[in-house]
Amino acid sequence: MRILFLCHAFNSLTQRLFVVLREEGHEVSVEFDINDALSVEAVEVYVPDLIIAPFLKRAIPERIWRYHTCFIIHPGIPGDRGPSALDWAILNREKTWGVTVLQANEEMDGGDIWASMEFPMRFATKASLYRNEVTQAAVEAMLLAIQRFQSRQYKPLPLDYSAPAIRGQARPPMPQADRAIDWQQDSTEVILRKIHSADGFPGVQDKILGKELFLYDAWEERRLQGRAGELLARCGPAVCRATRDGAIWIGHLRDKNDQHPFKLPATWLLGEQINDLPETQANTQEAYPEIWYEEEDQVGYLYFNFYNGAMSTTQCERLRDAYRKAVQRDTRVIVLMGGNDFWSNGMHLNIIEAAQSAADESWRNINAIDDIALDIITTESKLTISALRGNAGAGGVFLARAADEVWTHEAVILNPHYKDMGNLYGSEYWTYLLPRHAGKENAQRITQARLPMGIREGLDLGLIDAVLTRTKSTFIGNVKQRARELASDPAFENRLAHKSRIRKADEQRRSLQSYRDQELERMRMNFYGFDPSYHVARYNFVYKVPKSRTPLTIALHRRTGEKHRSVP
Repeated sequence: MRILFLCHAFNSLTQRLFVVLREEGHEVSVEFDINDALSVEAVEVYVPDLIIAPFLKRAIPERIWRYHTCFIIHPGIPGDRGPSALDWAILNREKTWGVTVLQANEEMDGGDIWASMEFPMRFATKASLYRNEVTQAAVEAMLLAIQRFQSRQYKPLPLDYSAPAIRGQARPPMPQADRAIDWQQDSTEVILRKIHSADGFPGVQDKILGKELFLYDAWEERRLQGRAGELLARCGPAVCRATRDGAIWIGHLRDKNDQHPFKLPATWLLGEQINDLPETQANTQEAYPEIWYEEEDQVGYLYFNFYNGAMSTTQCERLRDAYRKAVQRDTRVIVLMGGNDFWSNGMHLNIIEAAQSAADESWRNINAIDDIALDIITTESKLTISALRGNAGAGGVFLARAADEVWTHEAVILNPHYKDMGNLYGSEYWTYLLPRHAGKENAQRITQARLPMGIREGLDLGLIDAVLTRTKSTFIGNVKQRARELASDPAFENRLAHKSRIRKADEQRRSLQSYRDQELERMRMNFYGFDPSYHVARYNFVYKVPKSRTPLTIALHRRTGEKHRSVP
């Protein structure tokens, strides 16, 4: 079928649905919902068989839904209505939640129901639930709804609140008053739920050290205690704050009145005010769970759970130090586990934007990531695996490819390109790694494309070596089993020797330093050259400047420019 996506942005859910539908053989084009006129024009030009709205912030114009079947993908159970579906589900301790595919009509979220899928609720942030459980349920519900639509025989169910199956209800947007934290009365669990319900957007409004701030990225602390509301310690980017029955870590804050009114690490935003707080170094999941190491059956597992997958200069330096310590351990295999939601998305654009010199911080950041990649590539005493539990983008994809093998599951999406960030050239030794693993022709295809990539394509192009599971739920278990088998393989020493021979031969042909120098020469022009494209694109990304048009890479209908017929 010819399918048009109408969406507010090309977010993680939209990208996953885009990839899945294309893999199913459908033709998919995307139009950003900028205004009614452009949305109507997109329908006129493309003449879709079906319109899908995976992520919208307003109603579809009547001129579209009245004459075309439009599926709305709503992150709620049947009957749930309103923009704060997940927020309320988290705060109300729902044990199960779901995704509903309904048909657009004159009532927001009130149309006929084509399909729905439910899932058990994890105790997790809204953003994490959205990227994982909601996205997987949306894929399954969407495919079922499309199958029913194509059958021409299925009659969607009207929204009838008297029906026993309709458990949801219309809810208003969640105000800050419902998320407000009472540090003297609220338990740790309640405080975490409140912050979880607002993670991603809009955050929980609160005061720290007399400043009005928005809180994000909260984790329970199980050892430290103090007077409810007081700051107790710092760890990496996070500060620890006491509750009435324990404490929590807060990793990120936003000060809407600051010169940089976007999310930043808590320690960065609070600055010198917290210099006297004791500093905790976390090397396990205790404290703020950012970087930790585990060991089992001659395999080392290095986790780096960076918020939104962004890796600052300081985080890269800490990760490199942790990796070097892991290499010194008496193991045979090192598995780079990344984070739960993202393996890595490369440079930390928010910190770069907030730096005194964005160009200088960009330069430090890319060199710090390159240093990690170099250590991974040149590790001769271990076999290295990148285990992608979550999505990877930009430099994070090529950092993963620095390992001997890349393993993942079918739900992961890759964005192995830099061009949308002001035509960045990129580094992480990709000019060495891609031709080696993917071939020269595929290397060109990978770096020039600007579309999200599913795992099937990643396998074909050499970015992925193995897909271990269909879904994420059993992935870690499969990773550990396969890593154990690799470490105990009788041919392990031969494989390690073979790896060393290839690396030495590659180095004789051309040094890694020369690849890095060439890449960084191009990156220097991005950062310090006359073309400001990178700095403009980064600013727009960090400040969430609304798009004025849909990129031609995803707007297939605007590339062809063919006008077929008008919307009545």
